[in-house]
Amino acid sequence: MTSSLLKLASSTTGLTSIVAKCSPVLVSQLHTSAPLCRVVSGKYRITKKRDRPLTYEMANPPHYIAHRKSWNSWNTSSLKDGLRRSETVVEDEFIRRFMTGTWHGLVCSEVIIKRQFNHIRVAAIIRRAVSPTKMYFLLGYSEELLANWLQCPVTLELQTVESFKDVVFKYI
Repeated sequence: MTSSLLKLASSTTGLTSIVAKCSPVLVSQLHTSAPLCRVVSGKYRITKKRDRPLTYEMANPPHYIAHRKSWNSWNTSSLKDGLRRSETVVEDEFIRRFMTGTWHGLVCSEVIIKRQFNHIRVAAIIRRAVSPTKMYFLLGYSEELLANWLQCPVTLELQTVESFKDVVFKYI
């Protein structure tokens, strides 16, 4: 029944109209649209005035990871038979949110987390918008709290820049 119906439908010009008249089940399973083969995830949309600033990490699309840009998290738990996969992801997200909240409005780049054995190193680029004494306080405060929460030594490796414009790679 269905093979004769499809032969009849392919010989005429109104494929969907004939199938719709004969069987509502075939209509729900028939897709006639062309596939959309565009990769748009992880890319930033170009603005009309081209005034959106992008850092080097943001300017490179995701398929350039390991070619032009690096991973934001360095650990071995995602390898085969790696331990603590989900805990590592949750801890990395917690560290990123803690850093952007503690260093509010000062973080100019992505927070990079590097794990080596029992030691966690957190790297970021920070604006010089606060006094050096407050910067040293926030540095010690962040290291101490993260070390207590994560139960391992944590080191912050911060670089400072004068303004956010110093880390802008291009405008789109």
